[in-house]
Amino acid sequence: MIGRITSSTMTQQSLRTLQSNLADRERLQNQAASQRAFRSPSEDPAAAATALGVHGDQARVAQFARNLSDGMAWVTTVDTALGASADLLNRARDLTAQGANSGALSPTARESIAQELESISAELLAKANTRVLGRSVFAGTSDAGSAFDPATFTFNGGAGAGVHRRISDNETVRVDFDGSQAFGEGAGSAFALLNDIAADLRNGVEVGSRLGDIDARLKDVNAARGSTGARQVQIERASAQNLSASIDLEARRTEVENVDSLEVLVRLQSAELVFQSALQVTARSLQTNLMEFLR
Repeated sequence: MIGRITSSTMTQQSLRTLQSNLADRERLQNQAASQRAFRSPSEDPAAAATALGVHGDQARVAQFARNLSDGMAWVTTVDTALGASADLLNRARDLTAQGANSGALSPTARESIAQELESISAELLAKANTRVLGRSVFAGTSDAGSAFDPATFTFNGGAGAGVHRRISDNETVRVDFDGSQAFGEGAGSAFALLNDIAADLRNGVEVGSRLGDIDARLKDVNAARGSTGARQVQIERASAQNLSASIDLEARRTEVENVDSLEVLVRLQSAELVFQSALQVTARSLQTNLMEFLR
């Protein structure tokens, strides 16, 4: 049975066709203006799900980048403090070697060396109490104001309680250093050692035997610096890998969410042509007058 085609049917079908062409043109115009492949997940559920996964990965990588930056600030501060400490101990060793030549030194010269050693001890203590963002880099997770007590040289950090930063899904790195390992503590600390040598010089005691003690403390500081340097390299390597991952994820996100501008413009021009043609055809086909209707 052949259905009857009325003017109303033709009009409705023509309007539906025009509306479809207009919606397609509007979608392409939005893509060209925003450079985005879709505005809502309903337009492309599969691409939207992929984009959500990529955004989650990007957030994780961004957090790793923040951890790496903070960790690098810590290990750089530790390395700088240890380097300065090594220089101070080397200077103290030179002064102790001079003071060991007791026969050629006057009391005034011995006093001068003693004062400089005490000054070095105070500077060394300041380096051992170095802080970053309000926290001591040699006291671990302790919330004490300083790693070492200025009067007794007691270590305020917690043994084995280090500060760690997660730098990848399966990797963490310690960013502080145990101050007691590098400087000793209490009466056995490097600070107390230098003060004791200064006191011996004032009392006329032979200090040549103290050179071995300074060498032992210097060895600990250099070992700590070597360990810190290895952590720096680890963080730098992780930073490079994290940056590469960030670039790859951004490329993937762009591929999913963004559009090819040239392709969209070509399709938009084509849609515009189709729409204009549909308008002309509809205008011609719906020019029904009374005589044509009566026929």
